[in-house]
Parts: sequence; C-alpha cells; structure tokens
Amino acid sequence: MIPIHHGIITGDKLILDNPIRYLDYFKKLSGKRVELTLKEEKSQRSLNQNNYYWGVVLKVLSEHTGYDPDDMHEICRYMFLKSFKTVGNFDREYVKSTTELNTAEFEEYLEKIRRWAAVELNCYTPLPNEIAA
Repeated sequence: MIPIHHGIITGDKLILDNPIRYLDYFKKLSGKRVELTLKEEKSQRSLNQNNYYWGVVLKVLSEHTGYDPDDMHEICRYMFLKSFKTVGNFDREYVKSTTELNTAEFEEYLEKIRRWAAVELNCYTPLPNEIAA
C-alpha cells in the first residue's frame, strides 16, 4: 500500500507531520522514477454531521417510510453513493461508506437525500439550523 503523508505548507516549505515515516518510504524509492501529487487535505465528515444524519435525517425518513434507520441508511447509500469500478473486464458495483466522505462530500450526500425525500416521498427533512440544539 502506498502511504499518504500529511503536513502543512508554510511559505515555501513543506512541514510533514511524520518526516521519519516519509524518509523511510522515500529511501525505498531510491533510483526509481516517482510521481508526486499534493492536494489540500479535506476533513472527514464531522461528528455533528453524523449526529444530524442519524438523529434527524434517517429518523425522519424512518418515521415516514416505516423502515428502521439502519435500513434507510443502506437505501440512501445505495441510491447516492453507488459507483462502478472496473477490474479487468469486469464492472463491479461499489457503494461507498459514509465514513469515507469528507465534510463537503457528506453535505452533498445529505442534500441529495433531502431533495429526494422532498420530491419523491413528499417528506420534509429539517436543515441542521432548523432544529433545536
């Protein structure tokens, strides 16, 4: 597995969170051509987002449909996080876990669910700022 290294860029310097781990891997690639990609780190979905998802979105949908929250979770994942991956000549269906989503992706997922619930189920799901803390 290819390790992922995290750090921060300050001015024109990259300060790694774990420089020793980076150097160990760097040495293993000595004499080889490499590919380097830098991208902005995105935060994984937040605890607040997850609490809203399970405590509001799935609860409202469960009460509306009669399915339990775990079933609604699987239904929503299948509807909105499904993709296909090709392995050789075989297309495999893949359903992403919500734990793989960053905060922006999770909000996009929530918006798709709210829109679907409103249009297809005639079920209003309150926004996070519309519920009591």
